[in-house]
Amino acid sequence: MNDLIAPYGGELADLFADAARVAELKESALSMPSCDVTPRQQSDLDLLMSGAYSPLRGFMRQADYARVLKEMRLSDGTFWPMPITLDIGEALAGKVAAGQSLALRDLEGVLLAVLHIEDIWRPDRAAEAQALYGTVDPAHPGVAQLLHKTQPVYVGGRVEGVEAVVHHSFTDLRHSPAELRHRFAKRGWVQVAAFHTAAPIHAAQRKLSARAAQELGANLLLHPVVEEEDDYYYRARCYRAVLEHYPQQTTQLSLLSIPSRGGGVRELLWHAIVRRNDGCSHLLWETGAEHG
Repeated sequence: MNDLIAPYGGELADLFADAARVAELKESALSMPSCDVTPRQQSDLDLLMSGAYSPLRGFMRQADYARVLKEMRLSDGTFWPMPITLDIGEALAGKVAAGQSLALRDLEGVLLAVLHIEDIWRPDRAAEAQALYGTVDPAHPGVAQLLHKTQPVYVGGRVEGVEAVVHHSFTDLRHSPAELRHRFAKRGWVQVAAFHTAAPIHAAQRKLSARAAQELGANLLLHPVVEEEDDYYYRARCYRAVLEHYPQQTTQLSLLSIPSRGGGVRELLWHAIVRRNDGCSHLLWETGAEHG
């Protein structure tokens, strides 16, 4: 094997429209209903558009959502463990319907993408919590997020990307799947182990992650999770500082902005798919309470 592992589904699903289509979308979006996406929704949208959620090409339709909850598969049978949905409020839901389009904007009003609505429904969020977490106890952070912070209507459909999400911090540590794959290929890497953590790294983790990658015969991607709603700056600085204590020719640092679901094994499998799309053949997973 002389190449990086193939993306999940065979190819990265680049959802960004070309320049001519972007101009059309910007013009038509002026008369569309708009959704100002939250930081969590923006992270999911960013990962969809860049191909990190390949083979998904948009927010899930109801058939995909239902089968993912029941069987961890999309409606076509493809394995997928976590629902990727867009929730909206009742007021906006009353203005849209299947067959229409919805402009997805950041909190400053910048058009990020257009969602071509195929499904709109009101999920049973208690049933979703039970399927994902095995409980409806709001003491579980995933349950609390779902039951008390998620809006009551879901919309699903194909996404056309207009503009990449802009990150205002640690821009040199942000990489799309295509960018990471390019970096790995340029270095001649084939086997790559992603080290996942959502906490500051300590000396034992540094030693264990470096040793594990060496034993696997793999190069190492330090891939800490950050959430835009969270104070992650100290963790990012911690990883940047510790990077110099790893072998420089076999280690890459990149931040992964992805919203935590607290989904236990489902979350682990979901992250494995994301890291595969980034070009990683192995996942080193640091367990913790934040993962369920």
